[in-house]
Amino acid sequence: MSYEGKNILVLGLGCSGLGAARLLKKVGATVTVVDSGTSELLHQRAQALRAEGINVFLGAATEQSDLFYDLAVLSPGIEKSAPLVRNITDKGIPLLGEVELAYSLCSLPIVAITGSNGKTTTTELTTKMLQGAGVRALACGNIGLCFSEAVSKAHDYDIFVLEISSFQLETIEKFHPKIAVWLNLSPNHLDRYTSMEEYARAKLRIFKNQQAGDIAVVPKNFDRYCVPLLASCLTFSAYELGADFSFKNNQLFYHEKPLLNLQETRLRGLHNVENLMAAFAVGVALKCDLKLMVEAVKNYTPPPHRCELVATHCGITWINDSKATTLDAMEKAISAIEKTSPIILIAGGKNKGSSFESIFPLVKARVKKAIIIGERSDLILAEWPGMAASKAPSLEEAVALAAASAVAGDTILLSPGTSSYDMFTDYQERGECFKKAVHQLIL
Repeated sequence: MSYEGKNILVLGLGCSGLGAARLLKKVGATVTVVDSGTSELLHQRAQALRAEGINVFLGAATEQSDLFYDLAVLSPGIEKSAPLVRNITDKGIPLLGEVELAYSLCSLPIVAITGSNGKTTTTELTTKMLQGAGVRALACGNIGLCFSEAVSKAHDYDIFVLEISSFQLETIEKFHPKIAVWLNLSPNHLDRYTSMEEYARAKLRIFKNQQAGDIAVVPKNFDRYCVPLLASCLTFSAYELGADFSFKNNQLFYHEKPLLNLQETRLRGLHNVENLMAAFAVGVALKCDLKLMVEAVKNYTPPPHRCELVATHCGITWINDSKATTLDAMEKAISAIEKTSPIILIAGGKNKGSSFESIFPLVKARVKKAIIIGERSDLILAEWPGMAASKAPSLEEAVALAAASAVAGDTILLSPGTSSYDMFTDYQERGECFKKAVHQLIL
């Protein structure tokens, strides 16, 4: 598609909006960016774009602009019901998602990875392992570069490995990954979606345009979603046999042939076993040398904030799992800790509309004390009756309370089970705050 000479509006000045604006400018469009925010970071970005010949308007007044455009590009973090977006759609201006824009200008094949948990780790693993097998792969999307920025660098690569969220998938139309990876589905973003069914439908759009000759990488139990797939399937499961990739006695198998012992990697937990399987499946789909991929993964260090060992001090282990923004991720973190180690759990954060009741039996069985933080703290305490639990007004105080309750042999686990936006800008800031508080306490 050609955007040359068109007058295009970009909604939102986050990373995706920034990348979309620059990509459109590069291909000859007249570009305007609007964002209803007024933060210092937005003003810095606006100043940079204006120096590049891109118009930028910030503040609440942008929600009522009477200007007309040929096309508007929507950043994934902005809901279609937002006033900024309704002002555009009410005028009949066509709306395009940032991923769809980037795809329309993309010349490389795409591996797209989605799931409620594990997207970032699997995207990193896949990229690292493909590079080890000699493929010039670039991780992008929700990790590192946004897709639009990556497209501008396509001449340096062979393939894009794209982490893609339900928010981004909502607005795709022709987006067509050669390989689509579905990791899992668990309750998440129910403050944006009216039901799990609606959330699942958004995720399942990753397969929307796949055809015969494409590859879908899915869990063995994927047929429960009753979604007909035209692509050929590669399946995985860390919990049952019979999939293309399986796991037993700490060993990963491909078609029942040993592939990798988990102890040879820095990864732990069944959730990471499935992340590994999905990454290997991408290699199989691309006909890569699996031996080279195995060697590459042995040197892989997991990203921070995902069951990250922060410190061991006086026999107490501190684990940062700030990336656990769902109950499914919290469940996996708790289950990954040795049963001989009592757990002090720091949980809570933004109220995303989902209940913590479902995880209570596991928490009751494995956690000796829970310390609850954030917007949802009172609801969590009510949903965990009879639990040894207390409420902390800040993460720093939660760390202090956890330390006061711990003895040698305990594990103190930050695994919030929900997002961070009530107290922090993102899960990274929450995780860094936790690590800083731990180090200040033990030094």
